[in-house]
Amino acid sequence: MFVGIDLGTSGLKAVLVDEMQRVIASHTYPLHVSSPHAGWNEQAPQDWWTALLAAMDALAASHPREMAVVRGIGLSGQQHGAVLLGEGGRVLRPCILWNDMRAVAQCTQFERRFPEFRQVCGNMAMPGFTAPKLIWVAEHEPGVFRATRHVLLPKAWLRYRMTGDMIEDMSDASGSLWLDVGRRCWSDGALAATGLERNAMPSLVEGTAQAGALHADLARRWGMKVRPVLAGGAGDNAAGAVGLGAVTPGSSFLSLGTSGVLWITTECFRPHPQGGIHAFCHAVPDMWHQMGVTLSAASSLAWWARTTGMTEAALLAELPDRIMQPSPAIFLPYLSGERTPHNDGRIRGAFAGLSHNTTRAQMTQAVLEGVAFSFRDVVDALAVAGSVVKKADVIGGGSNSRTWVSILASITGLSLHRLAHGEQGGAFGAARLARLAVTGEPVESVCLPQAREETLAPDPGLASAYAAPLARYRALYPAMRAAMETSPR
Repeated sequence: MFVGIDLGTSGLKAVLVDEMQRVIASHTYPLHVSSPHAGWNEQAPQDWWTALLAAMDALAASHPREMAVVRGIGLSGQQHGAVLLGEGGRVLRPCILWNDMRAVAQCTQFERRFPEFRQVCGNMAMPGFTAPKLIWVAEHEPGVFRATRHVLLPKAWLRYRMTGDMIEDMSDASGSLWLDVGRRCWSDGALAATGLERNAMPSLVEGTAQAGALHADLARRWGMKVRPVLAGGAGDNAAGAVGLGAVTPGSSFLSLGTSGVLWITTECFRPHPQGGIHAFCHAVPDMWHQMGVTLSAASSLAWWARTTGMTEAALLAELPDRIMQPSPAIFLPYLSGERTPHNDGRIRGAFAGLSHNTTRAQMTQAVLEGVAFSFRDVVDALAVAGSVVKKADVIGGGSNSRTWVSILASITGLSLHRLAHGEQGGAFGAARLARLAVTGEPVESVCLPQAREETLAPDPGLASAYAAPLARYRALYPAMRAAMETSPR
């Protein structure tokens, strides 16, 4: 038996997986984000620990016999967060999250201090990444920075609490801007640009490697006969790739979660930071990937549901079973800035093209289309980066909406595969990594593709009809950017 734990932004999920790779139990504990200022997003690491204990306690209570024979635990987690630890491992401040935009100015400072970073780290400097956050802390909270002895990413902090070891995997470390992604080791130049040295960093392992053993008291708490091994694990998207079997060059998936991701596995490190494309290590050895990110994917629909006072399901139910024409409204999904292709932490969302006749259903459709337009930007940016994506598996909560997936197919030009278990995601991938760490089996024999429920291809007529709205969508970005420049901060 193996356990996979996925630390997300809105919740922590733990799954129990048997030797046949069947998920026999799962439990999710909700998490909340604090936004003390506009554009700031933080979470208290102690809340993650409370969630982990609750989720694992629930598995132990419902499946004690299976939990007794767990041999390995895998971790996946939200990337880029900065957990600052002082003497004795004390948490010094709330974790600054991946979608926090306070460190825009510090990106420029990082670039100036380490001019080679794009080719070494494989990415542009973006405020959501970890390194600029540390420069911000040094400038605005100097006492905290002076007290900092170690910096951990979110899931590495959970591992520290579970094992006492400070260890990180390559995929998650890639999102810090401190990793030499091609060489798969910490970059002294990148660390120096943020006033840090290697002794502040966790040790590095591959996601399939053993990375500590569970504390004996926790093993007893959950009724485990032996102390399970922890795997190196993965960042959330790499764990999703492992869960989907996207471990060979050219395999792709589209994640329609809180944020949105389009991923393609590559056989080598192929940096192309222009256009906001990320080049990271994969969680499996000798593999890398490219991906583009839209910051507000399913969270755009969640925002619209809160704003209208309706549930997401109720809003979607107002749409026709088959979309026949684009909405007359346009939605810019830049609710917390945007990564690919704009790398713009200050841009914000908007509706355009509204009239007295605009209906709520049309605005809901515009939200779905706006997210799809953002994914189209990602598809085109990846093509410029040398990765032409033609088909992809779809995962994440948004994949439950057949209407949304069909809109995505027609706008992006991709054939999209809906999966029978599209929401297993990172936790299931983490459980696969746990198995690999324990057994040493070949990656391809464990990380098999998931069963596909149906494939939605682009509708040629609808795809043609979306050409004009796509052009309007793209024209609105520079106009909105200019408006944001003249508005008070």
